[in-house]
Amino acid sequence: MSNKTLNKANLEKLGADKLARLVMELVQGSAALQRRARLELSAAQGPKDVAADLRKRFASLRRASSYLDARKQRALVKDMDSLLGMITTTIAPHDPAEAFELTWSFVQLAPRVHERTDDSNGAVGDVFRRAVRVIADLSAKVTLTPEMLAERILDAVADAGYGEFDGIIPATVDALGPAGLEHLKRITTDWANAAPTPAEIAACQRYGLPLSPANAIARAKQSTASSILADVADAQGDVDAYMARYSPEQLTYATIAPDVARRLLSAGRVTQAHEIAQRALAREAGAKFHRTSVDLDEVYEECLAALGKRDALKAHLWARFEKHLNARALRKYLRLLPDFDDLEAEERAFDIATHHTDLRGALHLFLDWPAPDRAARLVLARAAELDGNDYMLLTKAAEALSDRHPLAATVIRRAMIDDTLKGAKSTRYRHAARHLVECHLADLSIIDYGAVQSHAAYEAALRQTHGRKQGFWSHV
Repeated sequence: MSNKTLNKANLEKLGADKLARLVMELVQGSAALQRRARLELSAAQGPKDVAADLRKRFASLRRASSYLDARKQRALVKDMDSLLGMITTTIAPHDPAEAFELTWSFVQLAPRVHERTDDSNGAVGDVFRRAVRVIADLSAKVTLTPEMLAERILDAVADAGYGEFDGIIPATVDALGPAGLEHLKRITTDWANAAPTPAEIAACQRYGLPLSPANAIARAKQSTASSILADVADAQGDVDAYMARYSPEQLTYATIAPDVARRLLSAGRVTQAHEIAQRALAREAGAKFHRTSVDLDEVYEECLAALGKRDALKAHLWARFEKHLNARALRKYLRLLPDFDDLEAEERAFDIATHHTDLRGALHLFLDWPAPDRAARLVLARAAELDGNDYMLLTKAAEALSDRHPLAATVIRRAMIDDTLKGAKSTRYRHAARHLVECHLADLSIIDYGAVQSHAAYEAALRQTHGRKQGFWSHV
């Protein structure tokens, strides 16, 4: 390796004096790098100095109020990651209790940070989720009593407007122990049932909600308490307590039933899990706007397998495939069949997909399986039904079929070209022109167009119908 390569070994050869001058040059004009350099200097003095500097930085973040654009937000996330890293590498090995307190304070910065950022990509939330994982690593070494920790958790979760303390109970379950979990359950119930304080009512009135302040506060508390008690029930292995947070109707919701059924399965209560999943499926099937829940399907299938209902499981999987062209269900169905029977069933399934009303779903199935020959046959048989505006799927299909099935790829590209030109979608002229060039190249590989219009005839028709669309032809 060259002595000029920028790596740790070569930089060490420069010596302390040169490296110090280089660092001073690099940090000039960068507040973030200067803060990092000061923290490293503090680290050299010991964990207490680092902890003091971290608390100062936390105070600065709490006071800050200006909104951050995307560039500054990325810098902030990087800065916060370095703060968290300093806690775990410099303080935790020497003083885990202090590291725990600092990380807890770090998570409590979330509301202020979220107010100043647009976390549409989840980067800010990810930092706080990593901090909760750090708390999990440190919780076994804390000096708090289980009761004190339980009270701190309730306060934190009740104030967490951005879900920053989600997962804190599983993270601290070992430190809480049986006594802490019971205490948390009791104080949470008392807190949820307590009358709202004047301070809570005053804070609620500022939002101008349509509900009365007392009702709004009661609903919010019950919702928070429900989540806390569910985590406590999970930690205690109490499935009945977990289920108690839901009404009989809620247990039929596809968003709720899978979690409950899985907990019952884990507890060995297979029949009860099956009943809950079955009721939820029945409700889903009867809904006006039917949507299949993969999670619910999967847990129902786990129940059938656990009960030894192999035929019922096969029937369910085949029905799911027939109705929705569900590739996951088909693969699972085929695995349940003897050798060679699965090949025959696959062909039967592909025939169903070829004639299915959901052309888009059929094309997806064949592309992802993968079954390119079937995809090509589908395209050629149902070319008139292709939606040229579905350019993401059709582009993927054309690229997948170009080498072995150039005629099918050409038909797909023509669908996108026609949609673009008929709709005068000028922003897509560049892409349509590229597709036409690709059709021209494919023409060299197509021996027989069959019933499909030749490339020369197709291009001539385009020029006659859309010859005045110079924006398109200039790209060609």
